[in-house]
Amino acid sequence: MLDNPFSLSGKTVLVTGASSGIGKVTAIECSKMGAIVIITGRNQERLDETFSSLVGDGHKQIVADLTLENELENLVEQLPVLDGCVNNAGIGITIPIQFFSMENMEKIYQTNFFAPVLLTRLLIKKKKMGKPSSMVFTSSISHMIREAGNGIYGCSKASLETFMKFAAKEFAIKKIRCNSVNPGMVHTPLIHEGTLSKQQLEEDMKKYPLKRYGEPLDIAYGIIYLLSDASSWVTGHTLVIDGGRTL
Repeated sequence: MLDNPFSLSGKTVLVTGASSGIGKVTAIECSKMGAIVIITGRNQERLDETFSSLVGDGHKQIVADLTLENELENLVEQLPVLDGCVNNAGIGITIPIQFFSMENMEKIYQTNFFAPVLLTRLLIKKKKMGKPSSMVFTSSISHMIREAGNGIYGCSKASLETFMKFAAKEFAIKKIRCNSVNPGMVHTPLIHEGTLSKQQLEEDMKKYPLKRYGEPLDIAYGIIYLLSDASSWVTGHTLVIDGGRTL
């Protein structure tokens, strides 16, 4: 039987933001591909749901708010050496520029930028990333497609995207690859709990050449590729998964 280059068998992978949406599905699919998965999120009940859906043994869950420095440090202390890390935790906001405030900017940046950057710093500092290993950052096409009201969110993802490329350059000598996935609109609680009406979402969907929004599984498969040995010569790459929206 031929080896599967996309297999994660024997790999230990951390998935942040694993209590719902893309993070939840990514964690489950990683376990199906043979990985030992460590999941983290803020909500114990929803994290339990993800954990109960993982396939195989040896998995672990750690409740943590990554915007709090002490909880971030506690998380890292509990980790073994990782083969992969998926920085997936994220929150959104729709607000026009004239209503920007330091409070709402800090809230978005704390989760979408500062938390993954500081987690990356600690993982490197504490030697928690294997050699070789892979880091994947969940970004968004929101920094490529400039929709009105999406400024804070889009800027936070643009910042994360730039950080990923710096990290890829800096960590290459350690054989740690860094890449990102940039989804278009995906059917997750993040969009369905947002400010857009059903009619607005239907109108927006018409802008996608494939005439549908993505599913979390579409993004999870891209993440698995970047975690796997199939992408062993890929680093600093922006993987756009958007049904053709940015064409």
